[in-house]
Amino acid sequence: MRKKSFAIISAMVISSAAFSACNSTSVPEAAVGSVTEGTTAVETEEATEAAEESGAEGDKEAADHVAELIDAIYVQERTEDTDRLCTEAKVAWDGLTDEQKELVEGENADPDYFGRDTGDASKDDPLNADEIGDKELLVVSFGTSFNDSRAEDIGGIEKALIKAYPDWAVRRAFTSQIILNHIQARDDEKIDNIEQALDRAVENGVKTLVVQPTHLMHGAEYDQLTDTISEYEDEFETVVIAEPLLGEVGDDAETVNADKKAVAEAVTAEAVKAAGYDDLKAADGDSTAFVFMGHGTSHTASVTYSQMQTQMDKLSYDNVFIGTVEGEPKETSCENVIEAVKAAGYKNVVLRPLMVVAGDHANNDMAGDEEDSWKSAFAAAGAFDKVDVQIAGLGGIDAVQQIYIEHAGDAIESIEEGRTKESTEAVGKLEDGEYTAAFTTDSSMFHVNEAKDGKGELTVKDGEMTIHVSLVSKNIVKLYPGTKEDAEKAGAEVLEPTTDTVKYKDGTEEEVYGFDIPVKELDEEFNLAILGAKGKWYDHKVKVSIV
Repeated sequence: MRKKSFAIISAMVISSAAFSACNSTSVPEAAVGSVTEGTTAVETEEATEAAEESGAEGDKEAADHVAELIDAIYVQERTEDTDRLCTEAKVAWDGLTDEQKELVEGENADPDYFGRDTGDASKDDPLNADEIGDKELLVVSFGTSFNDSRAEDIGGIEKALIKAYPDWAVRRAFTSQIILNHIQARDDEKIDNIEQALDRAVENGVKTLVVQPTHLMHGAEYDQLTDTISEYEDEFETVVIAEPLLGEVGDDAETVNADKKAVAEAVTAEAVKAAGYDDLKAADGDSTAFVFMGHGTSHTASVTYSQMQTQMDKLSYDNVFIGTVEGEPKETSCENVIEAVKAAGYKNVVLRPLMVVAGDHANNDMAGDEEDSWKSAFAAAGAFDKVDVQIAGLGGIDAVQQIYIEHAGDAIESIEEGRTKESTEAVGKLEDGEYTAAFTTDSSMFHVNEAKDGKGELTVKDGEMTIHVSLVSKNIVKLYPGTKEDAEKAGAEVLEPTTDTVKYKDGTEEEVYGFDIPVKELDEEFNLAILGAKGKWYDHKVKVSIV
């Protein structure tokens, strides 16, 4: 009987060890070797647990390695290691089992980084070909890692521009390196960042560069774009940056313009159609409200979202509400929008992004199943019978694409017709005193702060004139009244900045650099070199005119 019992136990031990070996990354030899003649059931169980623990540790170690690689490329700066790390991350991911993939977790890493299906990347055109020619139209977007939205929304705008301006080479650049790395690692699609795109333009001998941002407004992304382009400005004969989608920001929450009106009409019409109504009035009669969710920003341009609500009100779109993910401005927060819709008495809600692309914010922050999404928050409010979502970006709407075509056309026309800003008539010699004067430049990147409305304070003393101007930031660190060639000479007397506090129309304040610039003649262009924060001088032409 003892021999028979031992045979049964041994068979069970061997089977258990074999099963564990097939379902773990590695089984220590010590664990298997411990199953010998005379092994008790307790010892067998301990050996099996040790093997399983070892396998679990191996699974976690493999998953953690992938997470580390994802976190390493989840950065906003491209380095010489970026290409290698993107490749290593994808190879490591592909080497995981399905169970191991579910264990991937890091500071920014999760299984969705590689595992989420966002569409077919092959349908997208990165527009990074060489042989550009003399004239380039560079379309600059923040970007999205959602393949379908990238092809339909950003690609839709680009294709519309290609069709409208066949004599211009249309190329693409994204400003988010985090997104670029994600696309490259997951889909092996390489898209230029802004520096790569500008370097490509220089290497291809582009002379005239028009930059069309797909950004909604003159916000932080737009400011960063202009700063970057200013560093390349002397590499081209002409550079012009076109308007973003919603045009100029305006003075206050009540200020609207033709661009905002066109976007308001376009997105509302699409939302109403997708919801199955004949018109907005029919939706109102069915107690249905539409909530358009933008990103939001702490930038002074946040007033744009308030202006869009004003625009909806001016169009008598009573059942349309504007919100933002960031809740800036405050009235656009999810909680405040929910209260506004409740107060208006609507029982059904349709959520749709007020964003160029239907990417991460639209799919997760707006339409996600997590409790902190807008869909979940509206449902949890208990005040609505139905909450629907429409995941579609602005870029896929024909009427929105037409606005970008018009903005790019205005920029192209300004070059082809040599259009410049009008200035006041020349005046004679001024008496000593203080005057308000316009300070105009040859660049959309180097100009007076918007809070100063293009003007500076001109001081005349003993017949000599000096104008003080406040710039847009602290990125220009020195000026020189002359050319960059002279500025770079030893002993050149450069102009040092002052620190100015400017106050915007919404009441916010910001510290920027200002300069006292000598002026020899009014209404006559003169050379003024600028030194950027990266230590490179650039030539510019400026002019001072009495207002």
